[in-house]
Amino acid sequence: MFAEVGLVFDMSMSQHDTGKGHPESAERLNHIKKGLNTSKLIEKLYPIQTSLAGDDWILSVHTPEYLEIVKQSVAKKLKTLPTGDVQLSNESLTVARKAVGGVLNACDAVMNKKVKRAFCALRPPGHHAEPNKGMGFCIFNNVAIAARYLQKKHNLKRILIIDWDVHHGNGTHAAFREDPTVFDFHVHQDPRTIYPGTGFAHEKGVGKGKGFSKHVPLPPGSGDVEVLKVLNNDLAEVREKFKPEFILISAGFDMYKSDPLGGLKVSQEGFVAMTKAVKVMADKYCEGKLISVLEGGYSVKALTEVVPAHVEALF
Repeated sequence: MFAEVGLVFDMSMSQHDTGKGHPESAERLNHIKKGLNTSKLIEKLYPIQTSLAGDDWILSVHTPEYLEIVKQSVAKKLKTLPTGDVQLSNESLTVARKAVGGVLNACDAVMNKKVKRAFCALRPPGHHAEPNKGMGFCIFNNVAIAARYLQKKHNLKRILIIDWDVHHGNGTHAAFREDPTVFDFHVHQDPRTIYPGTGFAHEKGVGKGKGFSKHVPLPPGSGDVEVLKVLNNDLAEVREKFKPEFILISAGFDMYKSDPLGGLKVSQEGFVAMTKAVKVMADKYCEGKLISVLEGGYSVKALTEVVPAHVEALF
């Protein structure tokens, strides 16, 4: 049965326990669930299950040494990952595998024409996880692994990743900066003013990947006008040149105007306009093939109201 939009949502991902007061907590899923139920959207969405991603897909992006660090850290019941600022609990590895598996199942659902588009409410997020280290609340890079999966399992040649988040998706750029088959496009807050301090405009890829990365950092206080200008102008050049076969959004909602960890001022209406702009692009270039994956976003209002508005705009 064909449905317009699918949803990956699994409350068992709440078992990744980051500790009291941590911004990337299980409460994020609770707020998203509340918002989807209140808006009645949950009744329109095609449910896509999570599953445990195997080592083979994780190793399509991450190094064997790093995967072993994660396994050993959880086995030893460490509270933080040695490679960076990532909280751990007993179920963190299982939940991180489910997050990867969920987005891969969404890829299958789109490619097998069960849905046209999908939103993945996943945690932990992924775009800060580099091939050899986790950081910034991220264990495995969900979107990067999805790009490799689409190439290796579904034989696609050109994947476009659009990363909108107040923080630069350094892990995604690290995975693809030498790769001309995956274009990583980033819009985020000026890295001189915010974590992780990367993502400058001069970073355009290296080697064969030179020209297949683009970073558009924005000064603190930038909002709807500035972000939409980036999508309508800078991204327009990319799509014409690259002609993607599939689009993945690393959707950070910490660009929202009241997010406690960010300094950008995007409104709910801005997120809706951003979503529609990318959806139009997907319809033109890749038969609508589009998956949005949750990254940052720590405002209750953003999670309960803006995320559902983003999902509704995917229809």
